[in-house]
Amino acid sequence: MDIFKPIQIFADVVTYNWLEITDVYWGSAVNFFVYDIIKIGLLLLVINYVMAITRYYFPIEKVRDILARRKWYGLDYLLAALLGVITPFCSCSSIPLFIGFVSAGIPLGVTFAFLIASPLVNEASLFIFPTIFGLKMTITYNIIGIIIAMLGGMIIGRLKMDKHVNPEFLKFKSKKDAEKENGGKVIAFRKKISYWWKDGMRISISIFPYVLIGVGVGALIHGFVPKSFVENSLALRQWWSVPMATILGIPLYANSISVIPIVEALTNKGVPLGTAIAFMTATVTLSIPSVLILKKMMNWQLLLAFLSVTSIGIMIIGYVFNWLY
Repeated sequence: MDIFKPIQIFADVVTYNWLEITDVYWGSAVNFFVYDIIKIGLLLLVINYVMAITRYYFPIEKVRDILARRKWYGLDYLLAALLGVITPFCSCSSIPLFIGFVSAGIPLGVTFAFLIASPLVNEASLFIFPTIFGLKMTITYNIIGIIIAMLGGMIIGRLKMDKHVNPEFLKFKSKKDAEKENGGKVIAFRKKISYWWKDGMRISISIFPYVLIGVGVGALIHGFVPKSFVENSLALRQWWSVPMATILGIPLYANSISVIPIVEALTNKGVPLGTAIAFMTATVTLSIPSVLILKKMMNWQLLLAFLSVTSIGIMIIGYVFNWLY
């Protein structure tokens, strides 16, 4: 069941009925823009509001201390990666939840394990891959994807780059803070709703302009970059085809379900499976829209660390699949 289907129907109505766009390229771009702006905007509001309530009641500081100090031997990274697997989001759509985790004080490396895994290993790789590429390849891809997400999160965690997060996203109001502002008195439920709404809206409003820019760029690429350009660029069987596929995938923006047919077409045209997989994973995990949104909440040092670690992981996936298949 596609929970976002009503949004897609509305985007179709806006694009083809209200605006009456008949040009294929502009129609695809506008449809993509309307759909993603509404979807990501709603996700921002809902997730940030829920996280505001969570921060209010939940002993976040204790949880943060437990995760940061106790030796979990990778279990916390595995849980974060598995949470990413079960969330049906593309890279941009998973960012609101990532922001919620960061602002809640969850260790940075653990949150990045989620951010990498969410678009990389998802419902498409679990349920659509088997029908196209077979069960063996599907299991291999998902295991490697989870390992890459865990290792990427661990590396970023080891780099100790928390200072590179925008402090604005580390501010949250706990129950104790709110009651202190209220003179130590118990806060009425109606006032609590106001606290939660303001806390969630503060982050949503600061991020949304970057969502507009990012999705706008993604929409233009989605509508006007021809598939033949990608196919012709990746058809060569050279050692550098995997890095090229990764680089070509980064500027594009699509979820895994929409890009899987492209991967199938690439492999049918003789593109090595690993090269096609590298292109797909770069497209769904790294993109200009997600980079623009992430830049709002972190500086270039942390953003480049994330892009570098994830790109290397994607290339490893590509080389492994070219070797195995």
